[in-house]
Amino acid sequence: MKDVAIIGAGPVGLCLARALAGAGLSVALIDRIDRPRLAEPRPDGREIAMTQASCDLLADIGVWQRIPQHEVAPLTHAKVFNGQSSFAMDFDSGNDRPLGFMVPNHLIRRAAFEEAERMDGIDWHFSALESITSDPGAARLALEDGTRLSARLAVAADSRFSESRRQMGIAARMRDNGRSMLVCRVRHQRAHDQSAWEWFDHGQTLALLPLHEHLSSAVVTLPSQQMSELTALPPEALSQALAHRYGGRLGAMTLEGETHVYPLVSAYAERFVAERFALVGDAAVGMHPVTAHGFNFGAQSQHRLARRLIRAHQLGQDIADPQLLKRYEREHRLATWPLYQATQAIVGLYTDDGVHARMVRHLGLRLGDRLAPARRMIGQHLTEPHGGSPLTPLSSLSPLTNLPSLARRAASSLQSPLSRLLG
Repeated sequence: MKDVAIIGAGPVGLCLARALAGAGLSVALIDRIDRPRLAEPRPDGREIAMTQASCDLLADIGVWQRIPQHEVAPLTHAKVFNGQSSFAMDFDSGNDRPLGFMVPNHLIRRAAFEEAERMDGIDWHFSALESITSDPGAARLALEDGTRLSARLAVAADSRFSESRRQMGIAARMRDNGRSMLVCRVRHQRAHDQSAWEWFDHGQTLALLPLHEHLSSAVVTLPSQQMSELTALPPEALSQALAHRYGGRLGAMTLEGETHVYPLVSAYAERFVAERFALVGDAAVGMHPVTAHGFNFGAQSQHRLARRLIRAHQLGQDIADPQLLKRYEREHRLATWPLYQATQAIVGLYTDDGVHARMVRHLGLRLGDRLAPARRMIGQHLTEPHGGSPLTPLSSLSPLTNLPSLARRAASSLQSPLSRLLG
């Protein structure tokens, strides 16, 4: 029997496997994708806006160090526009640090795979999940290649459309926005000054995410039918269409590389845990990309769960103890639910093309820009979106050599206000 079976070898599942195996837990990692494609994932057009906190979490398990630093671009400012108005709400982190760092998603995946692959405690299973059940003794998994596995805990990291979540009877609040998102790299005439730009325009939402000099990631959100018409254009015509949609603010544009289209569906699981089962990443919280916090929340979820599992393992406790899993659930829900709800409200407001909605958006941006505390609060939330729950490095969980003393300290720590809040 394995300590943990992780379903899904995306970046969050890989990071969790690396963290647990590095602390001595035995891990089974399951994914339908074969080893060569996991080792060398193709560019998928997605550029991840990582906060400093997420960078630190990845560095703690050796993943950040494997990302080529010349591919990392700082994000220093953000501008938000409404419609065709030239007025923008402009904000930064409020200090000398960047708001975040732009990193290609496929490079995060590759780095996480490389770091996980060097761990001795991970058994790889390149097969799809067929079924999963759990009982008081174990989680039991059957794979399509005939493999049967049991583990003390199973963890779903298999996307916002998680099949394992469904099989374990956990519902999710799914919101299909009826729109699609085009992502691609574009080269433009004018400099972006490492600023992200977002337009909530009539019938479309646009973003430009700064990469290297005169190179950005373009993000266009449209109703699915209009998206089909846009992507049917040849490269030169598509470049011209993009420059037109962005109002020529950065001059002429030239498409670089392939375009990718994704459906806009957000998800929030009704529960994050069940009997010997837990959710991480998008399986727990699948954010709308308007916040740029999907991966950041995913990185936090695997870290919060790993920290609790490693401590229980060191103390010789059941890593799937119901109270332990409930504490993880409370902590991650506290960090994610407010922003998830706020995002749904923002998406509703900024995709409403009615006159009243446009007026509210314009007034909101004007008011927000004039209130310095509001801008600072937004900037701080973008850089450290952990809901007030500190993200203790896993490296601080040193091997336990004095259990009685540590147990007393652990009991004492439970009296802190934060510990009481988190259960």
